[in-house]
Amino acid sequence: MLNGMLWIAGSGAQWRELPEAYGPWQSVYARFAKWRDDGTLETVFRALSEDADMENLSIDSTCIKVHESAIGGEKTEDKAVGRTRGGLNTKLHAIVDGLGNPVEFLLSAGNDNDCVHAIELLENVELCGSNVLADRAYGAQSIREYISKHGANYVIPPQSNVSNPWPADWYLYKERHLVECFFQKIKWFRRIAASYVKLDASFLAFVYLAAIAILLI
Repeated sequence: MLNGMLWIAGSGAQWRELPEAYGPWQSVYARFAKWRDDGTLETVFRALSEDADMENLSIDSTCIKVHESAIGGEKTEDKAVGRTRGGLNTKLHAIVDGLGNPVEFLLSAGNDNDCVHAIELLENVELCGSNVLADRAYGAQSIREYISKHGANYVIPPQSNVSNPWPADWYLYKERHLVECFFQKIKWFRRIAASYVKLDASFLAFVYLAAIAILLI
């Protein structure tokens, strides 16, 4: 059944298009829904990432195009979808470790600024002793103070219009490319490259599933 879920994640196909070799699509979907709702996929991801290299942590986000099949659902539903110049998008925020492996995820509307959710994402990670690498979008004072308060060192270049610029370790900053490389890897899974599902919980479950596959490769 896990292979069937991975096939769906990689192909971006609908459940009814699941090849017969993986068994009845209803059974595979039912197991996916169960693992999504009881947190099994997240638990497996946490277990695989618990020995992360926490020396350098890179934080960033990427936009996910929302497929037309994902538009809908209850109007009152809190959906991580926002309109940008490119249309409707969801943002996937992520933290990766010093080896480029995923540590934490968060979803938001595509038109949200990166810095808005930075502290919310960092709160789920033990920062003490780490270097937190991020681009200029994360240079808000509140974010830098949060990182310092939790015993970590921030490596974030100041924006050009900052009146009191702070020093940045440009050599260490080069390691931030690891989070970009991770986004490239996870977008090999077509269901991640474009959001095909209506529920945020289902999309995040596919993110955990893809991350599990990446960690096991």
